[in-house]
Amino acid sequence: MEKNTPPAKNTAADKPAARKRAASKPVAKKPAGKKPAMRSKLTRAEIETFYSRLEAQMPEPKGELDYVNAYTLLVAVVLSAQATDVGVNKATGPLFRIADTPEKMLVLGEDKVREYIKTIGLYRNKAKNVIALSDMLVREHESQVPRERAALERLPGVGRKTANVVLNIAFKEPTIAVDTHIFRISNRTGLAPGKDVVAVEQMLEKVTPDRFRLHAHHWLILHGRYVCKARKPDCPVCVVADVCKFRDKVI
Repeated sequence: MEKNTPPAKNTAADKPAARKRAASKPVAKKPAGKKPAMRSKLTRAEIETFYSRLEAQMPEPKGELDYVNAYTLLVAVVLSAQATDVGVNKATGPLFRIADTPEKMLVLGEDKVREYIKTIGLYRNKAKNVIALSDMLVREHESQVPRERAALERLPGVGRKTANVVLNIAFKEPTIAVDTHIFRISNRTGLAPGKDVVAVEQMLEKVTPDRFRLHAHHWLILHGRYVCKARKPDCPVCVVADVCKFRDKVI
């Protein structure tokens, strides 16, 4: 009968090979920790003060685009992308006098629309979008501007910001459209920090008290346009300077 022999011990010669095999095995990486979610730098009391001051200064804020109905508002907002409200109003004044419905705009045609808006940036593509969205409104929505965000965003030239503006102004929905002004002051003041416009919008919706939601968009955009300006914020006249978290403010 054969004797059982104990397993041979590792020799010195075996150790380098063992180390090599161990080194070749993939090392499990530790799961990266989630970054803490951004939050307002203002307390609830400071947020209440922030909006209350803007409300006292502008009890009934209004947008600065000229329009006569929901359709012309939609067209004006589409045309306002990368353009000033003043410049858009100069072009749309004569345009809306003869084309204030989708049907009238289609009769006018793309070439003539282009002539009316040629002083506005990107006017060629915008004229194409105005005709295309007018056609879709006639074919799919009985010439009415839809009240649903998804339907609005399906229209040519209409993105999330444009849809929010139309929902807010035309239908009195408490939406907050984030443009460059609102994005800037939300981050600068600490009211609603975010890495992009969607993140800022979501933060504003989270921190803005319900009673301020309807006019929040206008208060913030007008404050950003005329007071909390990009290059030189006018801190000495700012009504929320004492609750603002801007480190470089000068009061």
